[in-house]
Amino acid sequence: MGLFFVIIMWNMERKKVEKLTFIVNTLILITVFGLMGFFYMIDVPFLVYFSIPTVCIYLIGYILISTRHLDIYVWMVYIWLTLYMGITTVCLGYDFGFHLYCMSMIPVMFVSEYLSYKLGDRSLKALPVCIAVCLVYLICTGYTSYNGPVYDVDKTAAGVFWNLNSIIVFGFLIYYTNWMIKLVINSENKLKEMAQVDNLTKLYNRHYMKEILNASESGDGRYLAIADIDHFKNINDTYGHNAGDLVLKKLALILKENFKGADICRWGGEEFLILESGNIESGKKHFEAFRDALKNTDFIYEDQKITVTITAGLSVREPGHSVDKWVQSADNKLYYGKEHGRDQIVI
Repeated sequence: MGLFFVIIMWNMERKKVEKLTFIVNTLILITVFGLMGFFYMIDVPFLVYFSIPTVCIYLIGYILISTRHLDIYVWMVYIWLTLYMGITTVCLGYDFGFHLYCMSMIPVMFVSEYLSYKLGDRSLKALPVCIAVCLVYLICTGYTSYNGPVYDVDKTAAGVFWNLNSIIVFGFLIYYTNWMIKLVINSENKLKEMAQVDNLTKLYNRHYMKEILNASESGDGRYLAIADIDHFKNINDTYGHNAGDLVLKKLALILKENFKGADICRWGGEEFLILESGNIESGKKHFEAFRDALKNTDFIYEDQKITVTITAGLSVREPGHSVDKWVQSADNKLYYGKEHGRDQIVI
Protein backbone atom coordinates (compact mmCIF):
# COMPACT_ATOMS: atom_id res chain seq x y z
CA MET A 1 0.00 0.00 0.00
CA GLY A 2 2.92 2.35 0.64
CA LEU A 3 3.89 2.25 -3.03
CA PHE A 4 0.88 3.86 -4.69
CA PHE A 5 2.86 7.01 -5.35
CA VAL A 6 5.03 5.31 -7.97
CA ILE A 7 2.01 4.97 -10.27
CA ILE A 8 2.31 8.53 -11.57
CA MET A 9 6.03 9.28 -11.08
CA TRP A 10 6.67 8.87 -14.79
CA ASN A 11 4.42 11.74 -15.88
CA MET A 12 4.79 14.14 -12.97
CA GLU A 13 7.25 16.71 -11.75
CA ARG A 14 9.15 15.86 -8.60
CA LYS A 15 7.24 18.37 -6.47
CA LYS A 16 3.94 16.83 -7.53
CA VAL A 17 5.31 13.36 -6.76
CA GLU A 18 6.32 14.51 -3.30
CA LYS A 19 2.90 16.05 -2.72
CA LEU A 20 1.10 12.86 -3.76
CA THR A 21 3.47 10.73 -1.69
CA PHE A 22 2.65 12.92 1.32
CA ILE A 23 -1.08 12.34 0.78
CA VAL A 24 -0.66 8.59 0.29
CA ASN A 25 1.54 8.37 3.39
CA THR A 26 -1.27 10.01 5.35
CA LEU A 27 -3.86 7.55 4.00
CA ILE A 28 -1.63 4.62 4.94
CA LEU A 29 -1.13 6.03 8.41
CA ILE A 30 -4.91 6.25 8.85
CA THR A 31 -5.17 2.63 7.62
CA VAL A 32 -2.58 1.52 10.17
CA PHE A 33 -4.62 3.11 12.98
CA GLY A 34 -7.72 1.34 11.62
CA LEU A 35 -5.93 -2.03 11.59
CA MET A 36 -4.63 -1.36 15.07
CA GLY A 37 -8.22 -0.97 16.25
CA PHE A 38 -9.20 -4.17 14.42
CA PHE A 39 -6.36 -6.13 16.01
CA TYR A 40 -7.47 -4.83 19.40
CA MET A 41 -11.05 -5.94 18.73
CA ILE A 42 -10.02 -9.51 17.77
CA ASP A 43 -7.67 -9.64 20.77
CA VAL A 44 -4.28 -9.94 19.08
CA PRO A 45 -2.15 -7.75 21.39
CA PHE A 46 1.14 -8.39 19.61
CA LEU A 47 -0.17 -6.87 16.37
CA VAL A 48 -1.56 -3.93 18.36
CA TYR A 49 1.90 -3.29 19.80
CA PHE A 50 3.54 -3.92 16.43
CA SER A 51 1.34 -1.19 14.95
CA ILE A 52 3.12 1.37 17.15
CA PRO A 53 6.52 1.12 15.36
CA THR A 54 4.55 0.93 12.09
CA VAL A 55 3.04 4.31 12.92
CA CYS A 56 6.53 5.61 13.68
CA ILE A 57 7.76 4.39 10.28
CA TYR A 58 5.19 6.46 8.45
CA LEU A 59 5.80 9.46 10.70
CA ILE A 60 9.46 9.23 9.68
CA GLY A 61 8.17 9.02 6.13
CA TYR A 62 6.93 12.62 6.39
CA ILE A 63 10.45 13.74 7.22
CA LEU A 64 11.97 11.79 4.33
CA ILE A 65 9.40 13.16 1.88
CA SER A 66 9.88 16.77 3.02
CA THR A 67 13.68 16.42 2.74
CA ARG A 68 13.37 14.84 -0.73
CA HIS A 69 14.76 11.44 0.23
CA LEU A 70 12.19 9.47 -1.74
CA ASP A 71 14.68 6.68 -2.44
CA ILE A 72 15.19 6.09 1.29
CA TYR A 73 11.44 6.33 1.84
CA VAL A 74 10.77 3.64 -0.77
CA TRP A 75 13.39 1.30 0.72
CA MET A 76 11.97 1.83 4.20
CA VAL A 77 8.42 1.11 3.01
CA TYR A 78 9.53 -2.01 1.10
CA ILE A 79 11.29 -3.45 4.13
CA TRP A 80 8.55 -2.62 6.60
CA LEU A 81 5.71 -3.81 4.39
CA THR A 82 7.48 -7.14 3.88
CA LEU A 83 7.96 -7.47 7.63
CA TYR A 84 4.38 -6.39 8.29
CA MET A 85 2.98 -8.95 5.85
CA GLY A 86 5.10 -11.71 7.29
CA ILE A 87 4.17 -11.01 10.88
CA THR A 88 0.44 -10.61 10.22
CA THR A 89 0.47 -13.91 8.27
CA VAL A 90 2.24 -15.75 11.11
CA CYS A 91 -0.12 -14.27 13.69
CA LEU A 92 -3.43 -14.62 11.80
CA GLY A 93 -2.79 -17.32 9.17
CA TYR A 94 -3.87 -17.43 5.53
CA ASP A 95 -7.54 -16.63 6.06
CA PHE A 96 -7.03 -12.87 6.18
CA GLY A 97 -4.94 -12.75 3.00
CA PHE A 98 -2.15 -10.43 4.17
CA HIS A 99 0.44 -12.75 2.65
CA LEU A 100 -0.93 -12.03 -0.84
CA TYR A 101 0.72 -8.61 -0.84
CA CYS A 102 4.10 -10.25 -1.37
CA MET A 103 2.95 -11.12 -4.90
CA SER A 104 1.82 -7.56 -5.65
CA MET A 105 5.12 -6.09 -4.47
CA ILE A 106 7.15 -7.82 -7.18
CA PRO A 107 5.90 -5.85 -10.25
CA VAL A 108 5.80 -2.68 -8.16
CA MET A 109 9.47 -3.06 -7.28
CA PHE A 110 10.54 -3.48 -10.90
CA VAL A 111 8.48 -0.43 -11.87
CA SER A 112 10.06 1.49 -8.98
CA GLU A 113 13.55 0.56 -10.17
CA TYR A 114 12.77 1.87 -13.64
CA LEU A 115 11.20 5.08 -12.33
CA SER A 116 14.11 5.59 -9.97
CA TYR A 117 16.43 5.42 -12.97
CA LYS A 118 14.29 7.89 -14.93
CA LEU A 119 14.18 10.34 -12.01
CA GLY A 120 17.94 10.16 -11.57
CA ASP A 121 17.81 8.77 -8.04
CA ARG A 122 19.96 5.99 -6.69
CA SER A 123 19.02 2.73 -8.33
CA LEU A 124 16.57 0.50 -6.52
CA LYS A 125 17.79 -3.03 -7.21
CA ALA A 126 14.51 -4.86 -7.71
CA LEU A 127 15.83 -8.39 -8.28
CA PRO A 128 17.57 -8.95 -4.91
CA VAL A 129 14.68 -7.27 -3.11
CA CYS A 130 12.18 -9.54 -4.86
CA ILE A 131 14.21 -12.59 -3.90
CA ALA A 132 14.27 -11.39 -0.29
CA VAL A 133 10.48 -10.84 -0.34
CA CYS A 134 9.95 -14.35 -1.75
CA LEU A 135 12.12 -15.85 0.98
CA VAL A 136 10.15 -14.01 3.67
CA TYR A 137 6.94 -15.23 2.04
CA LEU A 138 8.12 -18.85 1.98
CA ILE A 139 9.35 -18.74 5.55
CA CYS A 140 6.18 -17.16 6.95
CA THR A 141 3.71 -19.24 4.96
CA GLY A 142 5.75 -22.38 5.58
CA TYR A 143 5.75 -21.74 9.31
CA THR A 144 2.01 -21.05 9.32
CA SER A 145 1.28 -24.10 7.19
CA TYR A 146 3.23 -26.36 9.54
CA ASN A 147 2.34 -24.84 12.92
CA GLY A 148 -0.83 -22.91 12.23
CA PRO A 149 -1.31 -19.24 13.13
CA VAL A 150 -0.06 -17.99 16.50
CA TYR A 151 -3.48 -16.63 17.44
CA ASP A 152 -6.71 -18.57 17.15
CA VAL A 153 -9.05 -15.70 16.43
CA ASP A 154 -12.68 -15.35 15.42
CA LYS A 155 -12.77 -15.75 11.63
CA THR A 156 -15.94 -13.67 11.16
CA ALA A 157 -14.09 -10.84 9.47
CA ALA A 158 -11.62 -13.10 7.65
CA GLY A 159 -13.73 -13.39 4.51
CA VAL A 160 -14.06 -9.62 4.20
CA PHE A 161 -10.30 -9.13 4.59
CA TRP A 162 -9.52 -11.98 2.19
CA ASN A 163 -11.74 -10.52 -0.54
CA LEU A 164 -10.50 -6.97 0.03
CA ASN A 165 -6.85 -7.97 0.02
CA SER A 166 -7.34 -10.22 -3.02
CA ILE A 167 -8.99 -7.41 -4.98
CA ILE A 168 -6.15 -5.02 -4.11
CA VAL A 169 -3.46 -7.55 -5.03
CA PHE A 170 -5.06 -8.52 -8.35
CA GLY A 171 -5.58 -4.84 -9.04
CA PHE A 172 -1.86 -4.24 -8.51
CA LEU A 173 -0.88 -7.15 -10.74
CA ILE A 174 -3.24 -6.17 -13.57
CA TYR A 175 -2.46 -2.46 -13.37
CA TYR A 176 1.32 -2.76 -13.27
CA THR A 177 1.49 -5.46 -15.93
CA ASN A 178 -0.67 -3.35 -18.22
CA TRP A 179 1.35 -0.24 -17.34
CA MET A 180 4.65 -1.91 -18.15
CA ILE A 181 3.38 -3.28 -21.48
CA LYS A 182 2.15 0.19 -22.48
CA LEU A 183 5.47 1.64 -21.39
CA VAL A 184 7.37 -0.82 -23.57
CA ILE A 185 5.09 -0.07 -26.55
CA ASN A 186 5.50 3.67 -25.99
CA SER A 187 9.28 3.32 -25.79
CA GLU A 188 9.32 1.25 -28.98
CA ASN A 189 7.25 3.89 -30.75
CA LYS A 190 9.59 6.64 -29.58
CA LEU A 191 12.64 4.70 -30.75
CA LYS A 192 10.92 4.06 -34.06
CA GLU A 193 10.12 7.75 -34.41
CA MET A 194 13.70 8.71 -33.58
CA ALA A 195 14.93 6.32 -36.27
CA GLN A 196 12.46 7.50 -38.91
CA VAL A 197 11.60 11.14 -38.25
CA ASP A 198 13.59 14.35 -38.59
CA ASN A 199 13.56 16.10 -35.24
CA LEU A 200 13.06 19.64 -36.58
CA THR A 201 10.47 19.22 -39.33
CA LYS A 202 8.79 16.01 -38.11
CA LEU A 203 9.02 14.65 -41.64
CA TYR A 204 10.68 11.35 -42.49
CA ASN A 205 14.46 11.50 -42.30
CA ARG A 206 16.86 10.57 -45.10
CA HIS A 207 17.66 7.14 -43.64
CA TYR A 208 14.02 6.01 -43.51
CA MET A 209 13.22 7.53 -46.90
CA LYS A 210 15.94 5.39 -48.44
CA GLU A 211 14.16 2.33 -47.09
CA ILE A 212 10.93 3.49 -48.73
CA LEU A 213 12.72 4.12 -52.02
CA ASN A 214 14.42 0.71 -51.94
CA ALA A 215 11.03 -0.93 -51.51
CA SER A 216 9.63 0.83 -54.58
CA GLU A 217 9.82 -0.54 -58.11
CA SER A 218 10.09 1.03 -61.54
CA GLY A 219 6.75 1.37 -63.28
CA ASP A 220 4.77 1.51 -60.04
CA GLY A 221 3.13 4.79 -61.07
CA ARG A 222 5.07 7.12 -58.81
CA TYR A 223 7.40 10.01 -59.43
CA LEU A 224 10.18 11.42 -57.28
CA ALA A 225 10.76 15.11 -56.60
CA ILE A 226 13.60 16.90 -54.88
CA ALA A 227 12.64 20.42 -53.78
CA ASP A 228 15.13 22.97 -52.49
CA ILE A 229 14.50 26.33 -50.79
CA ASP A 230 15.97 29.10 -52.91
CA HIS A 231 18.67 31.28 -51.32
CA PHE A 232 18.26 29.58 -47.97
CA LYS A 233 21.75 30.63 -46.88
CA ASN A 234 20.73 34.25 -47.36
CA ILE A 235 17.74 33.68 -45.08
CA ASN A 236 20.03 32.36 -42.35
CA ASP A 237 22.56 35.14 -42.85
CA THR A 238 19.95 37.91 -42.94
CA TYR A 239 17.47 36.83 -40.29
CA GLY A 240 19.40 34.25 -38.26
CA HIS A 241 19.29 30.48 -37.95
CA ASN A 242 16.13 30.57 -35.82
CA ALA A 243 14.37 32.17 -38.75
CA GLY A 244 15.77 29.46 -41.00
CA ASP A 245 14.39 26.79 -38.67
CA LEU A 246 11.00 28.50 -38.70
CA VAL A 247 10.98 28.45 -42.51
CA LEU A 248 11.90 24.75 -42.58
CA LYS A 249 9.20 23.80 -40.09
CA LYS A 250 6.48 25.85 -41.77
CA LEU A 251 7.41 24.59 -45.22
CA ALA A 252 7.25 21.03 -43.90
CA LEU A 253 3.68 21.66 -42.69
CA ILE A 254 2.71 23.15 -46.05
CA LEU A 255 4.19 20.17 -47.89
CA LYS A 256 2.17 17.76 -45.77
CA GLU A 257 -1.01 19.75 -46.38
CA ASN A 258 -0.49 19.91 -50.14
CA PHE A 259 0.90 16.42 -50.76
CA LYS A 260 -1.40 14.27 -48.67
CA GLY A 261 -0.75 10.58 -49.15
CA ALA A 262 2.80 11.20 -50.42
CA ASP A 263 5.97 10.12 -48.63
CA ILE A 264 7.86 13.29 -47.70
CA CYS A 265 11.25 13.61 -46.06
CA ARG A 266 13.83 16.19 -45.19
CA TRP A 267 16.57 14.96 -47.48
CA GLY A 268 19.21 17.21 -46.02
CA GLY A 269 19.64 20.86 -45.04
CA GLU A 270 16.99 22.78 -46.97
CA GLU A 271 16.22 19.92 -49.39
CA PHE A 272 13.00 17.92 -49.31
CA LEU A 273 12.26 14.69 -51.15
CA ILE A 274 8.69 13.80 -52.14
CA LEU A 275 7.56 10.43 -53.48
CA GLU A 276 4.01 10.68 -54.85
CA SER A 277 1.68 8.61 -56.99
CA GLY A 278 1.05 9.92 -60.47
CA ASN A 279 2.86 10.55 -63.72
CA ILE A 280 5.46 13.25 -64.13
CA GLU A 281 3.11 15.61 -66.01
CA SER A 282 0.49 15.55 -63.26
CA GLY A 283 3.32 15.89 -60.75
CA LYS A 284 4.55 19.07 -62.43
CA LYS A 285 1.06 20.58 -62.37
CA HIS A 286 0.79 19.71 -58.68
CA PHE A 287 4.16 21.31 -57.92
CA GLU A 288 3.38 24.40 -60.00
CA ALA A 289 0.20 24.90 -57.98
CA PHE A 290 2.18 24.35 -54.80
CA ARG A 291 4.86 26.84 -55.93
CA ASP A 292 2.21 29.49 -56.60
CA ALA A 293 0.52 28.83 -53.25
CA LEU A 294 3.89 29.20 -51.54
CA LYS A 295 4.30 32.71 -52.92
CA ASN A 296 1.04 33.69 -51.21
CA THR A 297 2.12 32.25 -47.87
CA ASP A 298 3.49 34.61 -45.25
CA PHE A 299 6.63 33.54 -43.44
CA ILE A 300 6.90 35.98 -40.53
CA TYR A 301 9.81 36.07 -38.11
CA GLU A 302 9.94 38.82 -35.47
CA ASP A 303 7.59 41.00 -37.53
CA GLN A 304 9.73 40.56 -40.63
CA LYS A 305 8.29 38.95 -43.74
CA ILE A 306 10.56 36.40 -45.39
CA THR A 307 10.10 35.58 -49.05
CA VAL A 308 10.31 31.84 -49.69
CA THR A 309 10.43 30.16 -53.08
CA ILE A 310 11.45 26.67 -54.15
CA THR A 311 13.05 24.95 -57.08
CA ALA A 312 12.23 21.28 -57.72
CA GLY A 313 13.38 18.53 -60.03
CA LEU A 314 11.01 15.66 -60.87
CA SER A 315 11.85 12.23 -62.22
CA VAL A 316 10.27 8.82 -62.76
CA ARG A 317 12.24 5.64 -62.22
CA GLU A 318 13.36 4.20 -65.51
CA PRO A 319 13.49 0.41 -65.97
CA GLY A 320 16.81 -0.94 -64.73
CA HIS A 321 17.68 2.22 -62.82
CA SER A 322 18.83 1.86 -59.24
CA VAL A 323 17.46 4.08 -56.49
CA ASP A 324 20.68 6.11 -56.54
CA LYS A 325 20.29 6.79 -60.29
CA TRP A 326 16.65 7.72 -59.74
CA VAL A 327 17.55 10.22 -57.04
CA GLN A 328 20.46 11.51 -59.12
CA SER A 329 18.14 12.10 -62.06
CA ALA A 330 15.82 14.26 -59.94
CA ASP A 331 18.82 16.00 -58.40
CA ASN A 332 20.27 16.82 -61.81
CA LYS A 333 17.00 18.46 -62.80
CA LEU A 334 16.97 20.39 -59.55
CA TYR A 335 20.51 21.58 -60.25
CA TYR A 336 19.48 22.66 -63.74
CA GLY A 337 16.64 24.72 -62.26
CA LYS A 338 19.05 26.31 -59.77
CA GLU A 339 21.43 27.24 -62.56
CA HIS A 340 18.68 28.72 -64.73
CA GLY A 341 16.95 31.19 -62.50
CA ARG A 342 15.50 29.19 -59.57
CA ASP A 343 11.80 29.32 -58.51
CA GLN A 344 10.79 26.74 -61.11
CA ILE A 345 9.79 23.10 -61.60
CA VAL A 346 11.97 21.00 -63.93
CA ILE A 347 10.99 17.63 -65.43
